[in-house]
Amino acid sequence: GVSDVVAVSSGRDALLIALSAECIGRGDAVFVPAFTFSATAEAVTSCGATPVFVDIDPDTFNMDIDRLEEAVHAVERGSDLRARAVIAVDIFGLPADYRKIGEIADAQGLFLLADAAQSFGSALDGRRAGDHAPVTAFSFYPTKPLGAMGDGGALVSTDEERAERFRQIRINGRGQTGLQESELAMTARLDTIQAAVLLCKLEIFDEELERRRELANLYSGMLSNSVSVQAIPEGFQSAFALYTVRCRDRERVIKALSDAGIGYGIYYSAPLHLHPAFHKYGFGEGDLPVSELLCSEVLSLPMHPYLADEDVEKVCEAVRSA
Repeated sequence: GVSDVVAVSSGRDALLIALSAECIGRGDAVFVPAFTFSATAEAVTSCGATPVFVDIDPDTFNMDIDRLEEAVHAVERGSDLRARAVIAVDIFGLPADYRKIGEIADAQGLFLLADAAQSFGSALDGRRAGDHAPVTAFSFYPTKPLGAMGDGGALVSTDEERAERFRQIRINGRGQTGLQESELAMTARLDTIQAAVLLCKLEIFDEELERRRELANLYSGMLSNSVSVQAIPEGFQSAFALYTVRCRDRERVIKALSDAGIGYGIYYSAPLHLHPAFHKYGFGEGDLPVSELLCSEVLSLPMHPYLADEDVEKVCEAVRSA
């Protein structure tokens, strides 16, 4: 449902290209959730801008709308920074609340960039990821719902002029002639072999997506009385890149999974504002309590479209036993 797709080398490069195309840089504030992968904030710092970390909703794990409004007003009232952009992350495959984030962005004159690295195939109000913001960044890293055999990504936009800027930035700032560099840019093409893999996998993507949702329903039905599961609000459909729960005693659950020979993941073990690389941006322990609490409780269980129902039952039995 969008006019342009620009294939690039990774999800992180997609974010950086999108910010660069808007001339976002030194002195600009970009609002990002604290509970996400570091590439979201790295793209901001790489273009010279300042990440302003925002706490998350304890049920959906996505950016908290009220905290976003507070952060924007705080920058406007008491900072030398200019409020320029917000990056909404679709955590674990669940779309952020673009209904409300879009209203805030429009009211405050902010560029809205969707970080849909984990949510290819998700939907909000019947519209798939890529059609919720002026620009959307995807990742095709192997662990994503649509994954290549290595790095890959894409930018989608409803604005043809923006898309043309993306194309120039990804190939050293050179226009269609390729003879002169019109702006400082980068080399960020999607590798041809990865593109070939993605084209093949795209043919069966809808089947895989449906299977992920079947598995998620199985998990939720068997675990809802044992752990807290990610809330999926009405009108939202997750791509379930990961199936992540909250555990009050995570170490005990990890031991039960390990004893049963079951893999797991922790995404994420620390919120971004507590990473050493981001200390200089003025956030400290206790500033974003929901993000900090979730990082001590979240646990990602096995999720891919080739799990059998009995595999899920075995995982759930181990979790319940703990």
